[in-house]
Amino acid sequence: MTDQPCIAVDAMGGDEGLAVMLAGVAHARRQHEGLRFLLVGDEAAIQAGLAQHPNLSQHSEIVHAPEIVGSAEKPSQAIRRAKTTSMGVAIDLVKKGRAAAAVSSGNTGALMAMAKLALRMLPGIDRPALAAPLPTLGDNDVVMLDLGANTECDARNLVQFAVMGAAYARIIFELERPRVALLNIGSEDQKGTDEIRDAAAVLRGQTHLPLAFTGFVEGNQLARGHHDVVVCDGFAGNIALKTAEGTARFVGDLLKRAFTSSTRSKIGFLISRPATKLLRDHLDPNNHNGAVFVGLNGIVVKSHGSANELGVATAIGNAAKLVRADLTRRIAEDLNEFEAAA
Repeated sequence: MTDQPCIAVDAMGGDEGLAVMLAGVAHARRQHEGLRFLLVGDEAAIQAGLAQHPNLSQHSEIVHAPEIVGSAEKPSQAIRRAKTTSMGVAIDLVKKGRAAAAVSSGNTGALMAMAKLALRMLPGIDRPALAAPLPTLGDNDVVMLDLGANTECDARNLVQFAVMGAAYARIIFELERPRVALLNIGSEDQKGTDEIRDAAAVLRGQTHLPLAFTGFVEGNQLARGHHDVVVCDGFAGNIALKTAEGTARFVGDLLKRAFTSSTRSKIGFLISRPATKLLRDHLDPNNHNGAVFVGLNGIVVKSHGSANELGVATAIGNAAKLVRADLTRRIAEDLNEFEAAA
Protein backbone atom coordinates (compact mmCIF):
# COMPACT_ATOMS: atom_id res chain seq x y z
CA MET A 1 0.00 0.00 0.00
CA THR A 2 2.81 2.42 0.85
CA ASP A 3 4.82 1.87 -2.37
CA GLN A 4 1.82 2.35 -4.64
CA PRO A 5 -0.68 4.15 -2.42
CA CYS A 6 -4.33 4.38 -3.28
CA ILE A 7 -5.77 7.83 -2.53
CA ALA A 8 -9.49 8.40 -1.99
CA VAL A 9 -10.45 11.76 -3.50
CA ASP A 10 -13.64 13.62 -2.66
CA ALA A 11 -14.27 14.54 -6.29
CA MET A 12 -17.30 16.70 -5.50
CA GLY A 13 -15.75 18.90 -2.79
CA GLY A 14 -14.28 22.36 -3.33
CA ASP A 15 -15.37 25.67 -4.78
CA GLU A 16 -14.16 24.99 -8.33
CA GLY A 17 -16.17 21.84 -8.97
CA LEU A 18 -15.62 18.38 -10.40
CA ALA A 19 -13.67 19.46 -13.49
CA VAL A 20 -10.86 21.04 -11.45
CA MET A 21 -10.73 18.12 -9.02
CA LEU A 22 -10.34 15.60 -11.86
CA ALA A 23 -7.76 17.79 -13.59
CA GLY A 24 -5.83 17.95 -10.31
CA VAL A 25 -5.96 14.17 -9.90
CA ALA A 26 -4.69 13.71 -13.46
CA HIS A 27 -1.92 16.23 -12.80
CA ALA A 28 -0.89 14.35 -9.64
CA ARG A 29 -0.83 11.05 -11.55
CA ARG A 30 1.60 12.54 -14.06
CA GLN A 31 3.82 13.88 -11.28
CA HIS A 32 3.84 10.80 -9.04
CA GLU A 33 4.29 7.36 -10.56
CA GLY A 34 2.43 4.49 -8.97
CA LEU A 35 -0.51 6.40 -7.53
CA ARG A 36 -3.96 4.89 -7.76
CA PHE A 37 -7.23 6.65 -6.99
CA LEU A 38 -10.73 6.03 -5.71
CA LEU A 39 -12.81 8.89 -7.10
CA VAL A 40 -15.78 9.42 -4.79
CA GLY A 41 -18.96 11.20 -5.85
CA ASP A 42 -21.72 11.12 -8.43
CA GLU A 43 -20.80 8.17 -10.65
CA ALA A 44 -22.37 9.48 -13.85
CA ALA A 45 -20.79 12.92 -13.49
CA ILE A 46 -17.34 11.50 -12.72
CA GLN A 47 -17.58 9.04 -15.62
CA ALA A 48 -18.42 11.88 -17.98
CA GLY A 49 -15.58 14.01 -16.59
CA LEU A 50 -13.05 11.23 -17.09
CA ALA A 51 -13.58 11.54 -20.85
CA GLN A 52 -11.25 14.56 -20.65
CA HIS A 53 -8.57 12.46 -18.91
CA PRO A 54 -8.39 9.08 -20.66
CA ASN A 55 -5.08 8.11 -19.03
CA LEU A 56 -6.60 8.56 -15.58
CA SER A 57 -9.33 5.96 -16.08
CA GLN A 58 -6.94 3.00 -16.02
CA HIS A 59 -5.49 4.15 -12.69
CA SER A 60 -8.73 4.97 -10.91
CA GLU A 61 -12.02 3.51 -9.73
CA ILE A 62 -15.26 5.36 -9.16
CA VAL A 63 -17.03 4.95 -5.82
CA HIS A 64 -20.57 6.29 -5.99
CA ALA A 65 -21.81 8.74 -3.35
CA PRO A 66 -25.09 10.51 -4.16
CA GLU A 67 -24.78 13.52 -1.84
CA ILE A 68 -22.40 16.44 -1.22
CA VAL A 69 -21.51 18.25 2.02
CA GLY A 70 -22.38 21.93 1.61
CA SER A 71 -19.77 24.60 2.24
CA ALA A 72 -21.89 26.20 4.97
CA GLU A 73 -23.25 22.96 6.43
CA LYS A 74 -22.77 22.43 10.17
CA PRO A 75 -20.51 19.50 11.13
CA SER A 76 -23.28 17.99 13.27
CA GLN A 77 -25.56 17.91 10.23
CA ALA A 78 -22.86 16.55 7.90
CA ILE A 79 -22.04 13.67 10.26
CA ARG A 80 -25.61 12.38 10.03
CA ARG A 81 -25.18 12.04 6.25
CA ALA A 82 -21.61 10.68 6.31
CA LYS A 83 -22.56 7.35 4.70
CA THR A 84 -24.07 9.02 1.63
CA THR A 85 -21.80 12.02 1.03
CA SER A 86 -18.64 12.03 -1.08
CA MET A 87 -16.63 13.37 1.87
CA GLY A 88 -17.88 10.78 4.33
CA VAL A 89 -17.44 7.87 1.93
CA ALA A 90 -13.87 8.95 1.11
CA ILE A 91 -12.96 8.90 4.82
CA ASP A 92 -14.71 5.56 5.29
CA LEU A 93 -12.55 4.06 2.53
CA VAL A 94 -9.50 4.93 4.67
CA LYS A 95 -11.13 3.37 7.71
CA LYS A 96 -11.84 0.15 5.80
CA GLY A 97 -8.30 0.00 4.43
CA ARG A 98 -9.27 0.39 0.79
CA ALA A 99 -7.46 3.73 0.61
CA ALA A 100 -4.25 4.83 2.32
CA ALA A 101 -5.36 8.47 2.59
CA ALA A 102 -8.30 10.73 1.80
CA VAL A 103 -8.14 14.17 0.15
CA SER A 104 -11.00 16.69 0.16
CA SER A 105 -11.43 20.34 -0.75
CA GLY A 106 -14.76 20.51 1.05
CA ASN A 107 -16.08 21.94 4.32
CA THR A 108 -13.18 21.94 6.84
CA GLY A 109 -15.32 21.59 9.96
CA ALA A 110 -17.30 18.71 8.53
CA LEU A 111 -14.12 16.99 7.33
CA MET A 112 -12.58 17.30 10.78
CA ALA A 113 -15.68 15.97 12.55
CA MET A 114 -16.15 13.05 10.16
CA ALA A 115 -12.48 12.06 10.22
CA LYS A 116 -12.30 12.22 14.02
CA LEU A 117 -15.45 10.11 14.42
CA ALA A 118 -14.55 7.50 11.79
CA LEU A 119 -10.80 7.10 12.28
CA ARG A 120 -10.46 7.97 15.98
CA MET A 121 -7.32 9.45 17.46
CA LEU A 122 -3.98 7.79 18.06
CA PRO A 123 -3.47 6.45 21.61
CA GLY A 124 -2.44 9.22 23.96
CA ILE A 125 -3.61 12.05 21.69
CA ASP A 126 -6.19 14.37 23.25
CA ARG A 127 -6.95 16.37 20.11
CA PRO A 128 -5.91 16.20 16.46
CA ALA A 129 -4.44 19.33 14.85
CA LEU A 130 -4.52 20.80 11.36
CA ALA A 131 -0.98 21.26 10.04
CA ALA A 132 0.23 22.79 6.78
CA PRO A 133 3.46 24.15 5.26
CA LEU A 134 3.70 27.94 4.77
CA PRO A 135 6.30 29.72 2.57
CA THR A 136 9.41 31.28 4.09
CA LEU A 137 12.68 32.92 3.02
CA GLY A 138 14.59 29.81 4.13
CA ASP A 139 15.45 26.63 2.27
CA ASN A 140 12.24 24.98 3.51
CA ASP A 141 8.69 26.05 4.28
CA VAL A 142 7.55 26.14 7.90
CA VAL A 143 4.98 23.67 9.25
CA MET A 144 2.38 25.48 11.31
CA LEU A 145 -0.20 23.88 13.58
CA ASP A 146 -2.91 24.12 14.75
CA LEU A 147 -4.57 26.06 11.92
CA GLY A 148 -8.13 25.98 13.19
CA ALA A 149 -9.17 22.58 14.50
CA ASN A 150 -8.94 23.62 18.18
CA THR A 151 -9.68 27.20 19.22
CA GLU A 152 -8.56 26.59 22.83
CA CYS A 153 -5.59 24.43 23.88
CA ASP A 154 -3.84 23.64 27.15
CA ALA A 155 -0.11 23.04 27.61
CA ARG A 156 -0.44 19.29 27.03
CA ASN A 157 -2.16 19.89 23.69
CA LEU A 158 0.59 22.28 22.57
CA VAL A 159 3.31 19.81 23.51
CA GLN A 160 1.56 17.04 21.58
CA PHE A 161 1.22 19.38 18.59
CA ALA A 162 4.97 20.04 18.77
CA VAL A 163 5.79 16.32 18.72
CA MET A 164 3.40 15.65 15.84
CA GLY A 165 4.51 18.71 13.88
CA ALA A 166 8.15 17.66 14.19
CA ALA A 167 7.34 14.18 12.87
CA TYR A 168 5.53 15.78 9.94
CA ALA A 169 8.43 18.16 9.22
CA ARG A 170 10.96 15.32 9.30
CA ILE A 171 9.05 13.67 6.49
CA ILE A 172 8.26 16.55 4.14
CA PHE A 173 11.53 18.45 4.70
CA GLU A 174 13.73 15.36 5.28
CA LEU A 175 15.17 16.75 8.50
CA GLU A 176 16.62 14.80 11.44
CA ARG A 177 15.85 17.37 14.16
CA PRO A 178 13.35 20.04 13.06
CA ARG A 179 13.56 23.39 14.86
CA VAL A 180 10.30 23.84 16.82
CA ALA A 181 9.01 27.12 18.26
CA LEU A 182 5.86 28.28 20.04
CA LEU A 183 4.00 31.26 18.60
CA ASN A 184 3.91 34.00 21.24
CA ILE A 185 3.59 37.78 21.69
CA GLY A 186 7.27 38.08 22.57
CA SER A 187 10.49 36.08 22.71
CA GLU A 188 11.11 36.61 26.44
CA ASP A 189 10.49 33.68 28.81
CA GLN A 190 7.91 35.58 30.87
CA LYS A 191 5.73 36.51 27.86
CA GLY A 192 2.52 34.76 26.89
CA THR A 193 -0.22 32.78 28.59
CA ASP A 194 0.31 30.18 31.29
CA GLU A 195 -0.42 27.44 28.74
CA ILE A 196 2.31 28.63 26.37
CA ARG A 197 4.91 29.07 29.13
CA ASP A 198 4.09 25.66 30.64
CA ALA A 199 4.39 24.00 27.23
CA ALA A 200 7.75 25.69 26.70
CA ALA A 201 9.00 24.38 30.07
CA VAL A 202 8.08 20.82 29.08
CA LEU A 203 9.62 21.05 25.59
CA ARG A 204 12.90 22.45 26.94
CA GLY A 205 13.30 19.25 28.95
CA GLN A 206 12.63 16.86 26.07
CA THR A 207 16.18 16.73 24.70
CA HIS A 208 15.82 13.03 23.79
CA LEU A 209 13.13 13.69 21.17
CA PRO A 210 14.04 14.15 17.47
CA LEU A 211 13.35 17.90 17.58
CA ALA A 212 15.18 21.06 18.68
CA PHE A 213 13.03 23.42 20.72
CA THR A 214 14.08 27.01 19.93
CA GLY A 215 11.73 28.91 22.24
CA PHE A 216 9.17 31.54 21.26
CA VAL A 217 8.61 33.20 17.90
CA GLU A 218 6.56 36.30 17.11
CA GLY A 219 4.22 36.61 14.17
CA ASN A 220 6.52 38.95 12.23
CA GLN A 221 9.23 36.24 12.20
CA LEU A 222 7.16 33.36 10.84
CA ALA A 223 8.40 33.75 7.27
CA ARG A 224 12.07 34.36 8.06
CA GLY A 225 12.97 30.68 7.77
CA HIS A 226 14.47 30.41 11.27
CA HIS A 227 12.09 27.61 12.33
CA ASP A 228 10.80 24.40 10.78
CA VAL A 229 7.70 24.02 12.97
CA VAL A 230 5.60 26.69 14.69
CA VAL A 231 3.02 25.59 17.27
CA CYS A 232 -0.04 27.50 18.50
CA ASP A 233 -3.71 27.04 19.28
CA GLY A 234 -6.16 26.93 16.39
CA PHE A 235 -7.52 30.40 17.05
CA ALA A 236 -4.17 32.15 16.66
CA GLY A 237 -3.07 29.77 13.91
CA ASN A 238 -6.08 30.38 11.71
CA ILE A 239 -5.73 34.15 12.06
CA ALA A 240 -2.02 33.92 11.19
CA LEU A 241 -2.78 31.74 8.16
CA LYS A 242 -5.50 34.02 6.80
CA THR A 243 -3.32 37.09 7.44
CA ALA A 244 -0.44 35.52 5.50
CA GLU A 245 -2.72 34.60 2.60
CA GLY A 246 -4.21 38.10 2.54
CA THR A 247 -0.77 39.70 2.64
CA ALA A 248 0.39 37.56 -0.29
CA ARG A 249 -2.63 38.65 -2.36
CA PHE A 250 -2.08 42.26 -1.30
CA VAL A 251 1.55 42.20 -2.45
CA GLY A 252 0.54 40.63 -5.75
CA ASP A 253 -2.22 43.16 -6.40
CA LEU A 254 0.06 46.03 -5.38
CA LEU A 255 2.75 44.93 -7.82
CA LYS A 256 0.19 44.51 -10.59
CA ARG A 257 -1.13 48.02 -9.98
CA ALA A 258 2.39 49.48 -9.86
CA PHE A 259 3.52 47.80 -13.07
CA THR A 260 0.46 49.00 -15.02
CA SER A 261 0.49 52.59 -13.76
CA SER A 262 2.55 54.05 -16.63
CA THR A 263 4.44 53.17 -19.80
CA ARG A 264 7.74 53.29 -17.92
CA SER A 265 6.35 50.90 -15.33
CA LYS A 266 5.24 48.49 -18.06
CA ILE A 267 8.74 48.50 -19.50
CA GLY A 268 10.10 47.89 -16.01
CA PHE A 269 7.76 44.92 -15.67
CA LEU A 270 9.12 43.34 -18.85
CA ILE A 271 12.65 43.67 -17.51
CA SER A 272 11.80 42.29 -14.08
CA ARG A 273 9.37 39.58 -15.26
CA PRO A 274 11.60 36.62 -14.20
CA ALA A 275 11.87 38.05 -10.67
CA THR A 276 8.15 38.79 -10.37
CA LYS A 277 7.30 35.30 -11.63
CA LEU A 278 9.58 33.81 -8.96
CA LEU A 279 7.83 35.91 -6.31
CA ARG A 280 4.38 34.98 -7.58
CA ASP A 281 5.19 31.26 -7.64
CA HIS A 282 6.68 31.37 -4.15
CA LEU A 283 3.64 33.09 -2.67
CA ASP A 284 1.06 31.09 -4.64
CA PRO A 285 -0.92 29.05 -2.07
CA ASN A 286 -1.43 26.34 -4.68
CA ASN A 287 2.28 25.50 -4.39
CA HIS A 288 1.88 24.95 -0.63
CA ASN A 289 -1.57 23.37 -0.62
CA GLY A 290 -2.59 20.42 1.52
CA ALA A 291 -3.14 20.61 5.29
CA VAL A 292 -3.13 17.29 7.16
CA PHE A 293 -5.04 16.36 10.30
CA VAL A 294 -2.22 14.99 12.46
CA GLY A 295 -3.08 12.79 15.42
CA LEU A 296 -5.73 10.69 13.69
CA ASN A 297 -5.44 6.97 13.13
CA GLY A 298 -5.23 7.55 9.38
CA ILE A 299 -4.24 10.25 6.91
CA VAL A 300 -6.76 12.90 5.84
CA VAL A 301 -5.59 15.91 3.83
CA LYS A 302 -7.58 19.13 3.47
CA SER A 303 -7.09 20.90 0.15
CA HIS A 304 -7.96 24.61 -0.05
CA GLY A 305 -11.52 25.09 -1.31
CA SER A 306 -10.39 27.51 -4.03
CA ALA A 307 -7.41 25.41 -5.14
CA ASN A 308 -6.81 25.11 -8.86
CA GLU A 309 -5.52 22.06 -10.74
CA LEU A 310 -1.98 22.59 -9.44
CA GLY A 311 -3.22 23.06 -5.88
CA VAL A 312 -5.23 19.83 -5.91
CA ALA A 313 -2.23 17.95 -7.33
CA THR A 314 0.00 19.42 -4.61
CA ALA A 315 -2.39 18.24 -1.87
CA ILE A 316 -2.55 14.74 -3.38
CA GLY A 317 1.23 14.60 -3.69
CA ASN A 318 1.55 15.62 -0.05
CA ALA A 319 -0.85 12.86 0.98
CA ALA A 320 1.10 10.28 -1.03
CA LYS A 321 4.40 11.34 0.56
CA LEU A 322 2.95 11.04 4.06
CA VAL A 323 1.60 7.58 3.27
CA ARG A 324 4.91 6.35 1.87
CA ALA A 325 6.76 7.71 4.92
CA ASP A 326 4.18 6.13 7.28
CA LEU A 327 3.38 9.36 9.14
CA THR A 328 0.86 7.77 11.50
CA ARG A 329 3.36 5.19 12.76
CA ARG A 330 6.14 7.75 13.19
CA ILE A 331 3.91 10.07 15.20
CA ALA A 332 2.84 7.16 17.42
CA GLU A 333 6.48 6.18 18.05
CA ASP A 334 7.50 9.74 18.96
CA LEU A 335 4.54 10.12 21.31
CA ASN A 336 5.32 6.81 23.00
CA GLU A 337 8.91 7.95 23.53
CA PHE A 338 7.72 11.28 24.92
CA GLU A 339 5.23 9.66 27.30
CA ALA A 340 7.84 7.17 28.50
CA ALA A 341 10.29 9.97 29.30
CA ALA A 342 7.61 12.11 30.93
